[in-house]
Amino acid sequence: MSENNAKKWYVVRSVSGSENKVKDYIEKEIAHNGMNDFVDEILVPTEKVVQIRNGKKYQKEKVYFPGYIMINANLEGEIPHVIKSVNGVIGFLGETKGGDPVPLRESEVNRLLGKVDELSTQKDNVSIPFTSGENIKVIDGPFNGFNGTIENINEEKRKLKVMVKIFGRKTPVELSYMQVEKL
Repeated sequence: MSENNAKKWYVVRSVSGSENKVKDYIEKEIAHNGMNDFVDEILVPTEKVVQIRNGKKYQKEKVYFPGYIMINANLEGEIPHVIKSVNGVIGFLGETKGGDPVPLRESEVNRLLGKVDELSTQKDNVSIPFTSGENIKVIDGPFNGFNGTIENINEEKRKLKVMVKIFGRKTPVELSYMQVEKL
C-alpha cells in the first residue's frame, strides 16, 4: 500500500446505547462488501464498572463515550458511504456536509487510546451506591443481621463507618461495601 492509503482513526457517531450493535453491523457490512483490507480496527471505548445489587457484585461494561465509535480505516472510494449506510450510524464526527470525514489528530488518538488502555487495566471502579445518613443492614461478618446508619464513607479504602445498635447502645463499626445492603 502506498503512503496515500495509510489508515487513520476516525470517529463514527452512532445511536447512543447501541454502540456495540452498530460496531457489529459495520464489521458485517465491511466483510460483506469485501473491504476488510481497508478497515483495521473498530473500537467502542468502554470501562468496567462494578455494581452491587442485592449484596451481589455485578461487573458491567459501560460505554465511556456514549454515541461514539472509533474506527481505524483507510476511507477511500465507497467505504465512507458503506459505513454511513449502516443501521444506527449517524455519520462521521467532524465531517462537513458533503465533505470527507476528518481523521483524528495523532495526539487525540493517543489520548483516547491511552484512556481506553487505562480503563481496561484499572482495578474495578465501583460506583458508590451509598450515601451518608442512609439506613443499611449488615449482611456479612460478626454484625450480620444488625441494622445501622451510615455515618461516613471512605471511597479510597471502600469502607463505611456505620453506627450499629448493639445491646441498646450505638457503636461505630467499619465495614466494607460488600458487607452491607440498603434497607
